[in-house]
Amino acid sequence: MLKMDETDRAILNRIQSDFPVVPRPYAELAKGLNLNEDELIRRVDRLKAQGIIRRIGGNFVPGRIGFVSTLCAARVPADKIEEFAKTVGEYPGVTHSYIRDNPYNLWFTFIAQSMKQIEQYLFEISQKTGVKEIINLPATKVFKIKAHFEL
Repeated sequence: MLKMDETDRAILNRIQSDFPVVPRPYAELAKGLNLNEDELIRRVDRLKAQGIIRRIGGNFVPGRIGFVSTLCAARVPADKIEEFAKTVGEYPGVTHSYIRDNPYNLWFTFIAQSMKQIEQYLFEISQKTGVKEIINLPATKVFKIKAHFEL
């Protein structure tokens, strides 16, 4: 069982949507959380090691920086899921993939400089894995761009 206290929750609430962009962000965060910088870094490292924090980094709107994004779904035989997911994950621009209980059972997001590049990567993935049914579902309108979970 993962253990978090109220201070851990306060850290997660603060960093998920309001990470300071300053030379010493952890020192800045620590001030508002009644911690010192070293203690905050230790706690963040522990939360990362426990798998509670996946990553800390920027989140960009692809279209605003000249990129495109899409959601893909593949129909992958059960005995090929691990191989397929590993292959997909090796491509730059794949942010994550996940299994769904659906005939199209492995879904992933892709960001690249053009849809043509994504289509080329999907062709390569199909060739490498033998999975022929991969659908490309680019968004036509985005309705929600932020997820924040109050802990």
